[in-house]
Amino acid sequence: MDKRKDPPTSEGVLIKRQKPEENTPSNAVTIQTKGSSGALIQTVKRTSALKAPIMLLQGQSAELNTCKFSPSGEHIASAGVEKSIYLWNTYGDCANYGIIKGHTGAIMELHWSRDGSMLFTASTDKSCGVFDVQTGERIKRFKGHTSFVNSCSPARRGPELLASGSDDGSVKIWDLRAKNAVESFDSQYQITSVSFSDAGDLVFAGGIDNNIAAWDMRKKNISYTLTGHMDTISGLSLSPDGNQLLSNAMDNTVRIWDVKPFSATGNRMLKVFEGAPHGFEKNLIRPAWSKDGAMIGVGAGDRTMVIWDTLTRKILYKLPGHKGCVNEVDFHPKEPIVVSCSSDKTMFLGEINPSK
Repeated sequence: MDKRKDPPTSEGVLIKRQKPEENTPSNAVTIQTKGSSGALIQTVKRTSALKAPIMLLQGQSAELNTCKFSPSGEHIASAGVEKSIYLWNTYGDCANYGIIKGHTGAIMELHWSRDGSMLFTASTDKSCGVFDVQTGERIKRFKGHTSFVNSCSPARRGPELLASGSDDGSVKIWDLRAKNAVESFDSQYQITSVSFSDAGDLVFAGGIDNNIAAWDMRKKNISYTLTGHMDTISGLSLSPDGNQLLSNAMDNTVRIWDVKPFSATGNRMLKVFEGAPHGFEKNLIRPAWSKDGAMIGVGAGDRTMVIWDTLTRKILYKLPGHKGCVNEVDFHPKEPIVVSCSSDKTMFLGEINPSK
């Protein structure tokens, strides 16, 4: 007869350390095993002020297309098919403290203004909206597109201008002080993503023709075209220093382009990143830069979020958790935190290791 004892189980249990030692940060999480000795295995060092290393934000009733941290990093705005903008706290319990209504169609993309007082939105109701974050009022409704507005992008400096790109093939420039579009650039194909250059003298527009056109605001023509993607451009993002443009496309590649005013070589494509496939839904998945430009992140159709090292092109993280296509990611402006939103109606906040 076998008289050996049951082997000790080794299921990991998360517990909060009661009395922190000198060398352990007070918010560290320790993982213990219920083994015979109950010995401590490892201490997970916390890298941010989030309440927990991973926070799940839920309560929205439809797919999410877009999410962004405010410039201060204290708040998050998210929106999608539900037509409303949801406002969340980044810290504490991540409470949903506000809902802003005003669109009659799905919101495709949103951006915070430079000072964090306003939100700019692009919607399938053929309009762009400007909302006051404090009061929840709609300040402006820009009408002029004749089809879905897929993307919007505020200027980084100078007057508060907003660029928008639509299925009607046009890129329109809006000034908060004017009722109608102050400029309109027309092309043959639907525009899926737009981004202002750092100086605000160019507007980059990507569409279903697989190219990114750089429209010159002064000359009102295409200054140059970035070619290389083999399928529809789904998202554009300008680097924090304004010298590089990040693009994601349905050819399952993410690319970095040199958009400095004068390119030494004719070829402006700098890097190609792989590992974040698009799904069959063909959603407009938007890429993002970390605030120091050392990392880039993008959602994927395989329900993960991928973060690469910009310099080495190495995949640093491929983060699971969502149950649907991850449509947008954003990096916190001050701490190593990322947020992702998905077609599964939820958002995840997670802390990562700071870039060296």
